[in-house]
Amino acid sequence: MANVTDLQTKYSKLAQEYSKLRAQNQVLKKAVVDEQANSLSLKEQLKQRDQSLRKQEQEMDSLSFRNQQLAKRVELLQEELASKGDSPPQHGLETQNVFDEDLQKKIEENERLHIQFYEADEKHRRQEAELKTRLQELEKDSEQHQAVVDGLTTKYMESIERLQGDKARLEVKAQTLEREAKECRMRTEECQQQLRRCQSELNRQVKQSSSVIQEKVPFNDTKFSDYNSLNVPPHNRRHQLKARDVAGQALGFIQDLVAALLNFHSYTEQRVHIYPLDSSIETISPLNQKFSQYLHENAAYVRPLEDSFLQLHQSITEDTVTVLETVVKLKTFADHFSSYTHFLQKILPYQLKSLEEECEAPLCTAALTAKNQELQSDMKRVTSVFEKLQNYINILALPSVRQDAVPQSSTSAVFTQLAACLHSLNDAIKEMSKHYNQKASLEQELPTVTQKLSTTSECLLGSLGSLTSSTGKIATFFSNNLDFFTSSGYSPRGSTVALNPLQAESMLANKKKAAAYIHAIKKPRPQSVPYREALSNRRILNSSTESREGLTQQVQQSQEKIARLEQEKEHWLLEAQLGKVRLEKENQRIADLEAQLAAALGGSPNLQASAASTLAQSHEEAEKEQKAAGKETTLCTSLVGMLCTTPTVEHVGDEESREQLIKTHYMARVGELTTQLQISDSKAVHFHSECRALAKRLAIAEKSREALSEEVKVANQNITRLQDELTTTKRSYEDQLSMMSDHLCSMNETLSKQKEEIDTLKLGSKGNAKKNKGR
Repeated sequence: MANVTDLQTKYSKLAQEYSKLRAQNQVLKKAVVDEQANSLSLKEQLKQRDQSLRKQEQEMDSLSFRNQQLAKRVELLQEELASKGDSPPQHGLETQNVFDEDLQKKIEENERLHIQFYEADEKHRRQEAELKTRLQELEKDSEQHQAVVDGLTTKYMESIERLQGDKARLEVKAQTLEREAKECRMRTEECQQQLRRCQSELNRQVKQSSSVIQEKVPFNDTKFSDYNSLNVPPHNRRHQLKARDVAGQALGFIQDLVAALLNFHSYTEQRVHIYPLDSSIETISPLNQKFSQYLHENAAYVRPLEDSFLQLHQSITEDTVTVLETVVKLKTFADHFSSYTHFLQKILPYQLKSLEEECEAPLCTAALTAKNQELQSDMKRVTSVFEKLQNYINILALPSVRQDAVPQSSTSAVFTQLAACLHSLNDAIKEMSKHYNQKASLEQELPTVTQKLSTTSECLLGSLGSLTSSTGKIATFFSNNLDFFTSSGYSPRGSTVALNPLQAESMLANKKKAAAYIHAIKKPRPQSVPYREALSNRRILNSSTESREGLTQQVQQSQEKIARLEQEKEHWLLEAQLGKVRLEKENQRIADLEAQLAAALGGSPNLQASAASTLAQSHEEAEKEQKAAGKETTLCTSLVGMLCTTPTVEHVGDEESREQLIKTHYMARVGELTTQLQISDSKAVHFHSECRALAKRLAIAEKSREALSEEVKVANQNITRLQDELTTTKRSYEDQLSMMSDHLCSMNETLSKQKEEIDTLKLGSKGNAKKNKGR
């Protein structure tokens, strides 16, 4: 029945996993639909950009029309100037000076516009190159994310198919187990009938034996407590196995606690050498030197806890009687725990002063000071809880040293208080771990934090996490087994007085003597048997052979089942290893993607160097073009200057040709500048729209990356949860097998004891019958 219930629970868990995977598949489908909607929106944006481009072309046409109008107006001005050329020379000179000043201003404005246009063009080129590189990187990231999504989709489909196969296989297995359960019910009914017959027979024999004991036994030593304490108590094998199992589990928890304490003290010592002063650069304070020296000695106080508890576990065997009065090794563990508590009391003032010294550092903020004060109170609380634990453990170790040291009625109260104290220790360490975590996050914001300090803080937080986990497991384990600890255990038959150490030792010696005596009085059976007895033995032998064959078949079937279960176990172990390898690959891929994205956002040194080289090349090309254009401009301006300021003898009177040259040159330059300005404006608008589109695509890519990272986290959580379920299933199967084997052993022992009691009672009844006949 237990196997059927386990299979049903496993089937329900697999159904839940199947439903979760279906939900995740729907989420992935929704993500694909969202991506298609994003592509449609991008197409719409492309259409809008084309419309804006057409609008800009229309504006360019209107500007060209305006330029033609301006050209016609300039021609009209030229005609007016030509008509005014017949005016007196003085008026012509004044007009010429005004025109020269206007021309000089226009030339300066032309140079300024040319410089602004060049700068705008260079800036536009840089932005265009940066945006193109960024667009390429984002496209690569989106392709990689899409590949990850496709891989996860295939992985989930494979897991769904595998779970469906497991479901079908488990249904078949459940049917077979139901048939076996029906057979077991029938067998149990038969066994119950046999048990009823045996109970009625045993009740009859007990009544007969009690009457014989009352009539024939002259002395009963159970009436006197001094004599009764020397009797061997009934050996409760299940209690002994439970005590050894509990001690083994406690040993594992103590080993985890010892490892966590060693790591915590060692990393605290490393932190003292790093912060607030680095010992590799300058000398740390004498207080921290002494504190580091004490912390370096932590192994001498922590290691004996594990060794002494290991000796305690080894002293609890199947043949001993385990009560507080007989567990002598508990005193050794209590002494070592007291020495560790004294060690904590010794280092507590140095811990508090070290935190005060950190608060006095120049870069210590008010938030860090508050966290250090909270840590001081946490350390005081942890030390006080360890002192309470020391007192309770010393009280429990007293009965094995001194008789009547602790009343038996007070033992349960001590165990209850010890369990509450363990829970308070777990709470105190949780608070200290939380405050250390907050302190480490605040220290990361400091400008002087080093990689060494960050690594040490992470290791210290890891040791605190393992310490929290181990103390929580110890508190839960102690609370779960509190009924076993507070049970009465062993006591002599018919007495409520607990054993003292001397009585326990003499009782164990008497037990060994009784076992040796029973072994010595056993007589060998005669070698020859009568003929009729041999015939009956032959019939019994044949029936036993048939039953042995049936048992052999059952053993073979059970071995086949065990082999099949081992194969399934190896299969699941391989699946777990493969899942772990896949998880590591996914984590590495995610780390690479995050590094590439960070490089794309912040700009890596290689990208900056390449950008600088391209910028330098563009500057060199621009300088070459400027030099070439400068030569032409110099020629033109020098020609204009010669025409305007220092005319030659040939052109002194030729005012019309000079004005015509100046106007044509000026209008050509104005037209060129206007065209370049319009082109630069159109390019700026175009690249502004492209920048907006790229920014939107970047935001969409970041959102998709966050969604994919969340999905990867969910997948990792599912993998860890499946691994935990696998381990719990294995552990439950192993526990069930051990419990069934123990139950079978105890049933065999009880049957053998009942058979021996029946035989002795039969022999006693035969002897009494012979005595009555003789009388």
